[in-house]
Amino acid sequence: MGRAVRHAVGLWLAALGVLGCPSTTSSQAEAGEAVVRRFFQALPSGDCAVLGPLLVTGQGVPPCEETVKDLREHGLGLVDVLDAKVDGRDPDAVLVRARVSQGGAERSEPFLFRVERQGDGWRLRL
Repeated sequence: MGRAVRHAVGLWLAALGVLGCPSTTSSQAEAGEAVVRRFFQALPSGDCAVLGPLLVTGQGVPPCEETVKDLREHGLGLVDVLDAKVDGRDPDAVLVRARVSQGGAERSEPFLFRVERQGDGWRLRL
């Protein structure tokens, strides 16, 4: 293969990488943001039939009922999502930076939520 052809192939592959990654990264970030928004929209109901599938499950993770009870006792609420990006250390995790309220007052510092791919969906780790 000639030098010009190798160069053209290299440029083509580089372009695919640049063009392909952002859309995947973007869709992952959007999925993470959507999970955070859905969770906090459903939180006032306290219904773990709805909230449970949005939470990470597994060993060492408190049950949905305990998590929801704690969040509701502290009056945690979502004000707005600031941004979401794929965790640079783990491609199956999204970091969602958000403004939250606690007890009705907005916290001065943003809160960082971690959303992880678990099975075939994205789930919030609290």
